[in-house]
Amino acid sequence: MKAVILVGGEGTRLRPLTCNTTKAMVPVLNKPFLEHLLGYLKGHGVTDIILAMSYLPHHIQGHFGDGTKMGVRLSYRIEEEPLGTAGAVKNAEDLLDEPFFVLNGDILADIDLTAMMRHHRQAKAKVSIALTPVEDPTIYGVVETDAQGMVVRFVEKPKREEVTTNMINAGIYIVEPEVLDYIPPAKPTMFERYVFPLLLEKDEAILGYPSESYWIDIGTPEKYLRLNHDLLLGKAPSLFKATGGVQTGDGSQINPSANIKASVLIGEECVIGPGVEIKGPAILGPKCEVDEGATIEGAVLWDNVRVGKKVILRNCIAASHSEIHEESEVPDNCVLGDKVVVGKNNKLAQGTRIRPDKRIAPGSISF
Repeated sequence: MKAVILVGGEGTRLRPLTCNTTKAMVPVLNKPFLEHLLGYLKGHGVTDIILAMSYLPHHIQGHFGDGTKMGVRLSYRIEEEPLGTAGAVKNAEDLLDEPFFVLNGDILADIDLTAMMRHHRQAKAKVSIALTPVEDPTIYGVVETDAQGMVVRFVEKPKREEVTTNMINAGIYIVEPEVLDYIPPAKPTMFERYVFPLLLEKDEAILGYPSESYWIDIGTPEKYLRLNHDLLLGKAPSLFKATGGVQTGDGSQINPSANIKASVLIGEECVIGPGVEIKGPAILGPKCEVDEGATIEGAVLWDNVRVGKKVILRNCIAASHSEIHEESEVPDNCVLGDKVVVGKNNKLAQGTRIRPDKRIAPGSISF
């Protein structure tokens, strides 16, 4: 089976994590997010995959190549100008000669794609849309279906009193090739706002495929952090086999007096000093160094992060090559971009976001 993954977005809401990298390449459990998405597709027999790209495409191509290492076959289509969700798929029309999946490149789900394809064929639908329940549907586009599961209406960001369902578009579709005839070439076009409503007008069959399985988008740092936590805690077992313990990469050195409580993932060649406390769910990328007496709780550190003596990190994110000097504190929902330096004796306010290459001078300050 074939799939198109839409990985062209700039990841604006994920900044500062995406200032220097594309959203598809941000590390999740020390692997690029896209690697998890490819593994998910492969697990359902989808091995012929087209990546629709725009922002920093060389980051993705340089890492994945033709897909051989992942056991898939990758093709690339690069947009000079963003074409929207449908326009990006139209751009790969010559490669799509059978029913295919379309996935938004910022979601990770445990939805059963094999069963979804089976239902799609049984219903003889032109399009199938995976649906997932949310607590607050007013910030999404909801999808109304009839008793047979066929879509009857799309409602974009309904008011509270207008809500008739909590099922939203999960960003996973099955599309028949002839649907591409409805998409104008080389023109920005959205499935959600143009193609799907047009298909309803034309009385074409659209199937809703509801699922209670794990689903998340990584559009914000808070959701990105939650995804890392969820996977470590075993909330999506088919996506990641959580052990509940401490997983340590090759070449890492952990002082015997360090206290590490599950679930924790430590990358290759890390150095953990004496008296360090690490409480999961937490992730340290490759080549991180944590000095004596530091405390890390619920944090996600990318590669080559330096954590000084008696530093406290809680439920925060520190991107590659960032440094937090001694006796500083980085609390909940703080995000440090690449190569940020926090000088000693600083205490950041909750939710602080610092752009790459920023240097915070020593001193007890708060943002």
